[in-house]
Amino acid sequence: MTTLPPPNTREFPESSLEKKVYNIVESLSEYVPITNDRNRLGFGLYKFMTGEGDPPDVLVKSTKIKIVGITPEELAKKIDSELEKIK
Repeated sequence: MTTLPPPNTREFPESSLEKKVYNIVESLSEYVPITNDRNRLGFGLYKFMTGEGDPPDVLVKSTKIKIVGITPEELAKKIDSELEKIK
């Protein structure tokens, strides 16, 4: 019995909002070590940038991500300053 290859996935273009937001979250991988937590946070931040979600200070607490080496408030400030750069 063999397994099928994984499905092909398309990457977002570098200029897209999705890619920019997820790159911000990936750059914080030292503070958010779990990949699924980063994906969940990235989705929440994308929703915030499109006007549907909560701001970073609320998201950091409500997504229940594992944070290492930094306080949630400091992480929210870092995220907020990075989001200001792409607005």
